[in-house]
Amino acid sequence: MEVLLALAPDEESDAEEAERLVRRLRTELRELDVDVLRPEPVEQLPPGAKGSDPVTVGAIVVALSASGGVFTVLIDTLRDWLGRQSARHRISVTIDGDTIELEHATAEERRELIDGFVRRHRSGE
Repeated sequence: MEVLLALAPDEESDAEEAERLVRRLRTELRELDVDVLRPEPVEQLPPGAKGSDPVTVGAIVVALSASGGVFTVLIDTLRDWLGRQSARHRISVTIDGDTIELEHATAEERRELIDGFVRRHRSGE
């Protein structure tokens, strides 16, 4: 299963900060049981993005292995990463054209949204 992740940094972030964020996120994702982790150019910058290089804004393709639970671990890792950030960054997760945006929200809102998304895509693991 391939998952497209797109990091949309807080509007206050400059290009240098956005690049640091992408590097930190990629470092955490490398620790997961993923088959491929590569930057992916995006055709259009997210609203408010100040960088001119589309890869800098954080489009990453992750290919998940067939082992069970990897998708859930990926989503949990993204949610935890966002929770540790002081700014209001967003991460879009897209699978087969179905997209969910993860950002700061109440724990209940995040859980409901993420649980529904994981249920829709768990069969692909």
